[in-house]
Amino acid sequence: MRLYLLALNPTDSVTDGFLPAAARLGLDVTVLTPARHTEAHSDAYAELPHRPEVVECEVHDFREVVGLISRLTREGRTPFAVFSNSDHLQTQTALAAEYFGLPGKDWKATLRAKNKGQLRRHLAAAGLDTVRSAELAPDEDPSVLREAGLPFPVVVKPREGVASEDVTLAADAAELVRLAEEIQARRPGAALVAEEFLDGALCTLETLGDGRRRHVLGGFRTRLSPLPDFIEEMLEFVPAHPPAVVAQVLAQLDAMGVGLGACHTEFVVQPDGRARIIEVNYRAIGDQCDLMLAEVLGIPLFEHILAAHLGRELPADLGERCAATTLRARNEPVCADRAGTLTAAPGPYDARAEERADGVRLAYRPLRALGERHEHYRTNRDYLGVIWAVGPEQAAVDAAVARFTAANRWEITP
Repeated sequence: MRLYLLALNPTDSVTDGFLPAAARLGLDVTVLTPARHTEAHSDAYAELPHRPEVVECEVHDFREVVGLISRLTREGRTPFAVFSNSDHLQTQTALAAEYFGLPGKDWKATLRAKNKGQLRRHLAAAGLDTVRSAELAPDEDPSVLREAGLPFPVVVKPREGVASEDVTLAADAAELVRLAEEIQARRPGAALVAEEFLDGALCTLETLGDGRRRHVLGGFRTRLSPLPDFIEEMLEFVPAHPPAVVAQVLAQLDAMGVGLGACHTEFVVQPDGRARIIEVNYRAIGDQCDLMLAEVLGIPLFEHILAAHLGRELPADLGERCAATTLRARNEPVCADRAGTLTAAPGPYDARAEERADGVRLAYRPLRALGERHEHYRTNRDYLGVIWAVGPEQAAVDAAVARFTAANRWEITP
């Protein structure tokens, strides 16, 4: 059985999560990736016991994906599943899966999730939530935003952006126009969205569906950096959000058509109890949180995700089992505070719970190599590495992360 996995850069989710899971499910894997990434993928998988095949493909174009898989099928490499965990490739993957008659996400739902302007229009048309917003076409003059009637402050961001890149808060119309001009200069050809700022406690809801039923796998409470930036500084696991909050988020996901596969939804809870979606990432949560989630829930998360894309039914009690976990977890990135070259940082670290007196499993994964120079982005792209810990009590988990941070150093030389 062959799995076609669409990817851009190699990630820990693929290397440590989906590829080992595919091997355990008995799947042969062909990774489709653009030419500029093939070498990085081959290097990343060189030491894996079940090394996948890496094939060049312009994965941003679903027509190229369909054509390549068709040619490989004639050579005997018939697809049993087409899958991606990339934010940028969900619609292409959904269309390819539909073409070959395989289980897959609804391409209309993946498009609504990726296109933040379409997300707002669709939820408003469904009568579930209306967020005042305006779109700016790639070549449009930002001064038109002065006449959009937006309530300030407003958030301006790329319409199809990720990782909090170029997401910032504008206090008034003049600042909104200036920020939009700056983003356009950095991102030629990108459409922007400006929308009212949704204040409230930021949370996530993690879900997984098999096309028959959808399970809630818990979520996170997120601490953000001080405004006007939106850097995720820490995520704390929550086994179950209040039922009324979950019901509101699920109703909005239903309206979008989100069902099969993993979905990572960010939302705020406002003082009046309303749960308002910030964005829908129709894939598994990233930045090591997926690996941590599998640990804290005690489930084969990556196998379950792939099984859904093979058309298999998930355990009927999966959501209830996840909500009953007694473990707690914390995910805390280490962020660069300036531009420069990373000259000191710890290497990968992983201590199992049974190896520690506090019963906490703690892991650290570098995200930037020593000797690399980067600008200061003021986004999640500033992450130098991620620390995550799972244990029996939140206080023990928090203390373990604090001790690891204090015992190590990260140095950036201008």
